[in-house]
Amino acid sequence: MKLTGIHHLTAVSADASGNHAFYTQALGMRLVKKTVNQDDVSAYHLFYADGIASPGSDLTFFDFPTGRERRGTHGIVHSALRVSGEDTLAWWKDRFDAQGIAHEGIVERDGRLWLDFEDPEGQRLGLVDDGGVGEAHPWDRSPVPSAHQIRGLGPITMSVPRLEPTARVVVDGMGMRAARDYTRKGASVQVFEMGDGGPAAELHVAVEPHLDPVQPGAGGVHHVAFRTPDEQTYREAAERLRTIRAPSSGPIDRFYFKSLYFREPNGILFEIATDGPGFATDEPLATLGEKLALPPFLEGRRAAIEAGLKPL
Repeated sequence: MKLTGIHHLTAVSADASGNHAFYTQALGMRLVKKTVNQDDVSAYHLFYADGIASPGSDLTFFDFPTGRERRGTHGIVHSALRVSGEDTLAWWKDRFDAQGIAHEGIVERDGRLWLDFEDPEGQRLGLVDDGGVGEAHPWDRSPVPSAHQIRGLGPITMSVPRLEPTARVVVDGMGMRAARDYTRKGASVQVFEMGDGGPAAELHVAVEPHLDPVQPGAGGVHHVAFRTPDEQTYREAAERLRTIRAPSSGPIDRFYFKSLYFREPNGILFEIATDGPGFATDEPLATLGEKLALPPFLEGRRAAIEAGLKPL
């Protein structure tokens, strides 16, 4: 199974308009796709990314009418966003202070500088300095200066009561490699790498046996998706899961990418997603996210779907 990094992360919001305002204005990300949950068209599916909707830059949200998440283990507990440089983290700290956004200050952790914060619904996020490695694609209409904009997704941290079952799946089943470990807030955290490694290609697994299981809700995470480059590697991933007898959804065409879903031993939902064809498949790159986009199989229901959605 050839995985090259984090593809996207999908979280839960109960306030689509507030969510849109925070991620486009406070964080300066671009809304690159305004669509619906293909399995529940009453809910928005909002995709925020960099200026050209690069794979690996998508932070996405389902809009569900639900209460707040009750935090715990058996879940994804922290999502990182990459930025470049200590001066950029200092800029963001000043911005958060000015806007009253809760944060934990700049700290060094796992050999990198971090600035952890929460969105208005309690979504646990962090800015991490990626050293400016790799290409950046700023959005020219962002309220954030191009040098300080979010470059893409960083390490995703999940919490489990025991490491071994998850390690077997991510190493033997998904082809990741154990890289190192560190301690955070009293928990041992194992870092697994994909592809060339680095902050865009890491899964961090915190071992927290003392916690109760998470209760899903707003401010929580629905699933994490991992990148695979093309159709061939996607088919190989599906075959790899079959050989280790991991139950999965089987191949699903999401129009903007191909997907495959399965749960690791703690019930955390994983997705394998192809890099293409991408979000410019059905609308021009220059106007991504400006109108409701629907995949072809839902286009005939547009009027009813639009009538059931609240304006952002």
